[in-house]
Amino acid sequence: MFVLQIVIVALLVAAAVTALVLQAGRDSTREAERQALTAAETFANAPGTAQALSSRDPAAVLQPRAEAARKRANVTFIVVMDTSGIRYTHPDPKRIGQKFIGTIEPSLEGGTTIERARGLPLPEGSGPVIQAVVPVTDSRGSVVGLVSAGIKVHKVTSLSARQLPIIFGAGAAALALSILGTALVARRLLRQTHGLGPAEMTRMYEHHDAVLHAVREGVLIIGADGRLLLANDEARRLLELPVDSEQRQVAELKLDADTARLLASGEPTTDGVHRAGDRLLAVNMRPTAPYGGPAGWVVTLRDTTELEAVSGRATVARERLTLLYDAGVRIGSTLDVVRTAQEMADVATPRFADIVTVDLLEPVARGEEPARTAGMRRTAISGGPQEREGLYPVGELITFSRAAPQARALEAGQAVLESDLRQARGWREQDPDGACRALEQGVHSLVTVPLQARGVLLGMTNFWRTGDSPPFKEEDLSLAEELAARAAVAIDNARRFTREHTMAVTLQRSLLPHGVPEQDALEVAWRYLPAEAAVGGDWFDVIPLPGARVALVVGDVVGHGLHAAATMGRLRTAVHNFSALDLPPDELLGRLDDLVSRIDSDESTGDGPQGHTEAVTGATCLYAIYDSVTGVCTTARAGHPGPAVVYPDGTVAYPEVPASPPLGLGNHPFETIELHLPEGSRLVLFTDGLIENRDRDIDAGLDLLRGALQRAGHTPEETCQAAIDTMLPAHPADDIALLVARTRLLDPSRVAHWEVLPDPAAVAPVRAECGAKLQEWGLGDIGFTTELILSELITNAIRYGSPPIRVRLLHHRSLICEVSDGSSTSPRVRRATTTDEGGRGLFLVAQFAERWGTRYTPGGKVIWAEQSLHDGAAATTSDTLTEALLDQFDDPTL
Repeated sequence: MFVLQIVIVALLVAAAVTALVLQAGRDSTREAERQALTAAETFANAPGTAQALSSRDPAAVLQPRAEAARKRANVTFIVVMDTSGIRYTHPDPKRIGQKFIGTIEPSLEGGTTIERARGLPLPEGSGPVIQAVVPVTDSRGSVVGLVSAGIKVHKVTSLSARQLPIIFGAGAAALALSILGTALVARRLLRQTHGLGPAEMTRMYEHHDAVLHAVREGVLIIGADGRLLLANDEARRLLELPVDSEQRQVAELKLDADTARLLASGEPTTDGVHRAGDRLLAVNMRPTAPYGGPAGWVVTLRDTTELEAVSGRATVARERLTLLYDAGVRIGSTLDVVRTAQEMADVATPRFADIVTVDLLEPVARGEEPARTAGMRRTAISGGPQEREGLYPVGELITFSRAAPQARALEAGQAVLESDLRQARGWREQDPDGACRALEQGVHSLVTVPLQARGVLLGMTNFWRTGDSPPFKEEDLSLAEELAARAAVAIDNARRFTREHTMAVTLQRSLLPHGVPEQDALEVAWRYLPAEAAVGGDWFDVIPLPGARVALVVGDVVGHGLHAAATMGRLRTAVHNFSALDLPPDELLGRLDDLVSRIDSDESTGDGPQGHTEAVTGATCLYAIYDSVTGVCTTARAGHPGPAVVYPDGTVAYPEVPASPPLGLGNHPFETIELHLPEGSRLVLFTDGLIENRDRDIDAGLDLLRGALQRAGHTPEETCQAAIDTMLPAHPADDIALLVARTRLLDPSRVAHWEVLPDPAAVAPVRAECGAKLQEWGLGDIGFTTELILSELITNAIRYGSPPIRVRLLHHRSLICEVSDGSSTSPRVRRATTTDEGGRGLFLVAQFAERWGTRYTPGGKVIWAEQSLHDGAAATTSDTLTEALLDQFDDPTL
């Protein structure tokens, strides 16, 4: 009814407003037509209008008159035009001379036109306009022009604007009265029916009875005078109420005194536990007055006799599940055997046991395969220091007797319970003195469980209870075994990791250089720091080369573990082998790249033990050759960070070594760069673990390294230490290899070289000059051997090589003889037969020289032979043999 009244009043108000608006619209239109027509006729019949139309400049005469008339008449425009519709006047002077917009034909015939127009160009803006067009006639009655006046509709006021507030006010008053009346009626109805209709009231009472008597919870309603007003079937059952209990006083219901006193008290109660006979009831009591009912209270009763036992078991189960969850989270957080054993002891104390001890077989802590014959060592213990007195301490080696519960648990492979240790004869016999002290400290119950994982016995864990703690029961064995099983898996994982880590570290240490070889071209210092978690594949090398040269190598195999270490060893060996061929850096990296590609190809197509293959992708290398004679360092890199150079004045630079992809991608050329290093410069080679980690990128690392090198001392050792102190992170996640080499130059007085004409007769003079130089160096003892070697090498160059032929002697840690020519043909040693006239020269060189070989240059090749020096001299050869051999080279018939 309330909504209906509102709708009726709103419709009446809307109808009145609509009628008024329509009527006002028609009145406004008629008023606008009247005003426009009056203004147009007045101006058309004004004196002088017709004469002005016949003047020479009608616009000049009529425009001011029309504007003055427009303002007096309060119309929108007054336009005077000729019979063709061309304007002479307009409120906007720019429109004068343009065509009039509207209907003019009836006015040309002497009639009047009134029309509604839109979109006219007016200074006041667009909008609906009523315009009237009337003719202007001369004295003869002929139409000489037209006058149009227009006015916007909204400028015409109407009575409707003043009537609307009255209508809306009357409608609002009527609506307010109807709302008030309806509200009063509705309030009365709501108070009586609580907002429910007849059907809802009927359904509510039906549901009330059904729910009240079907619910498994007793409900009582007691009045303020202590009279029982209502009791459902469950309440009658729980309290054993008589049939006629309603409307009787609670004291008359023959309840036990405590129950009667509780129901009559009226005190609010929440889940109060009350015993009624053999039942345990949860009682809730609330007053009814605050909720709109009469004074009294409502009581609910719930039978919790069975729930108490169930909830107790649920609590125990929940606590055990929580303990197992915590064990899964906390045990095995590291891959350390001892730490994992201690985590096992800590997680079970004191929620399951007062003291927990963990004993592991001796080989387990070392990562080795456990043996049952080995003794057990106490690895972890948790609990109060006083309570565990009498138990074996950490580190004690234990051998259990056959009667001990631990031995029985090992034999059975499952947990063993000793609920009363005072009666445990086997445990007391194991260590009588310790058992007595433990019993004095209150230790009274034990569960011992073998630690087994993947079919391997690792040790024992023992759970002890002391003092007032209840003794262990059979139902505790499953929890103890579950804890032990989880701990055993974690310990076995740690053991396996320890074994793998030890093997990887051993392999890596065996593959890494144990020092740097002796050489005089560079002063070298190095650092190698493995990652914190596992070994990796970083390596470095210092390889002496013929000709007072040294090769510096730094490489990195991405990844960690045995595979990375083994791959590092393979690559390091390959670099040594390729260096023995005296290859330039770019060619050496090219061969190393081919080798990695072949390794990847073989492993990707091979059938491993389990079909497992692992590629070498990610290997990088930097290879540099330093020549101490010229001070030139030739460098190339494959996916590796470039070197840093610390010049003698302390300036640090990062040379732009051409970048190439990592090894193993194939078909990518490697480029070299030659660095001219002054004597005393420090060449710094490193792996990316030094400059890059999770907290900084490579650019920030290079800037940080630059500062460290600038502040470092002048020796390679000081430079290494400064770089490590500055760059090493707290927890390195990658290996770090660092190699610092300070350059030296060979004294020019220890270098001699000659140009040799391609004529056999030139051999003897060069040989003589070399002998003189050896005498100058104090190496006369090896002069004959050296001359023999040089004679053979020069003779071979003249016979089989091509100009230019050069000879160079280097007095270094050893004596090096070099003969170069423009041919790339490499000589080889062969065994001559008795009838051969030649073929014995290189055989002699190989006999008298400690080492010899060939290296190729862009202009040909160099054949070199090295003789070791002992205290400035080498072992001498028989003078007779040497002279006889040399005489053969001087014999012109040979």
